[in-house]
Amino acid sequence: MCLICSRIEMIKENQNPYFVKELETGYVVLGDHQHFQGYTLFLGKHHVTELDQLRKPDRDLFLSEMADVAEAVKLAFEADKMNCESLGNGDAHVHWHLFPRKDGDLREYSHNGKGPVWWYPMELMYHQDKEPTAKELICMKAKRQAALEEVEKKYGNL
Repeated sequence: MCLICSRIEMIKENQNPYFVKELETGYVVLGDHQHFQGYTLFLGKHHVTELDQLRKPDRDLFLSEMADVAEAVKLAFEADKMNCESLGNGDAHVHWHLFPRKDGDLREYSHNGKGPVWWYPMELMYHQDKEPTAKELICMKAKRQAALEEVEKKYGNL
C-alpha cells in the first residue's frame, strides 16, 4: 500500500491527527512539518498516479476543490502567495502540496528572498522542530476549518 493510501486509511479509522476535512474528491490534511506555516496537502481519494487517469468530470472537480482548498489556506494563513504543486515523484498517488508563502520567506537562501520552497534546505524543512505540537495542530485545524467554511459560503459546498 502506498504512503498516501495508508494516510487515507488512518483518516477512515479516525487515527490521523493531521486530518482537517473530507471533500468529494479528496482529503484536506495538514503537512507533518510546518516550516511554511499552514502547509497543507490535498490527497486524492482514488489511487491513481496521474491526473489524466481520472475521468474528466472527476479530474475537473478534483482541480476545482484543490483551488478552493488553496484559497482557504491563503485566507487562513494570510499568505502573500500560494505555491500549489502536484509532483508525485516520491509518492505516486495524486495529491497537492499547498504552501502559503510570505514575502521574503527565503531571504537567507536567495538574493531577493523569493524562490520555490525546495530551495529551503530539506534537513531544516523536515526537522523534528518543525512538527506541530498537539496544541498547534488544534489551532491550525480550526483556522483551516473556518477558512474552508468561508470559501464554501462563497462558492457552495466543499
